[in-house]
Amino acid sequence: MRDYCPLVLDLRKKKCLVVRGGNVALRKVKTLLVCGACICIVSPTLCGGLQEIVENGEVLYEGINYQSSLLDNVFLVVSSTDDSELNREVAKDCFSRNILVNTSDDLSLCSFFFPSVVSRGPLSVAVSTEGRSPAFARLVREQLEELFSDDSGDFLEFLGGIRPRVVQSVSDPRKRKELFLRLAGREVYDHFRNLTGEDLDKRVLELIDQYRDPEDFK
Repeated sequence: MRDYCPLVLDLRKKKCLVVRGGNVALRKVKTLLVCGACICIVSPTLCGGLQEIVENGEVLYEGINYQSSLLDNVFLVVSSTDDSELNREVAKDCFSRNILVNTSDDLSLCSFFFPSVVSRGPLSVAVSTEGRSPAFARLVREQLEELFSDDSGDFLEFLGGIRPRVVQSVSDPRKRKELFLRLAGREVYDHFRNLTGEDLDKRVLELIDQYRDPEDFK
């Protein structure tokens, strides 16, 4: 049995609290910002990078010490402090309210981890060692970065664009599944990289037609 369940969270417009304002917090804030979260930082002081983010109006900032009342309506918390007592306090408060929490110094105080991520447009490949070795997760991520080229995200956008056409054109669920697998394969990927838009559309339409039943043409 796994200790953690891999999930992909929608953090858009979700209220996220970051406790303290050092360099560790800066890395987590940048990750949350990319995901569209509404971030509030609570810390008496800020590192230079976070100060710039606050001045740009990208996050809210409370220049005070942590207090449990700050958890009201919060979806997720990051406690990025080097104060073990404070991390335990934050985690305990979050556990009692069923709020997701990540702390920087104790695995037992985390209900989630930030994975090492390869991003290519809408494609995200996450690597987690469940906190056991972030360094190993980074090495795996670097290998994956070599595997997925920069145009992998563009190809995924292309596949998303033709998906409605496949659903509309191929009525048989089994054939539709086979077609989706083929469209995502090397043959179509090579077409995507080497053909112009008109020629690419022609090849894709020819492939879709191979999977259509006679009734689908009516």
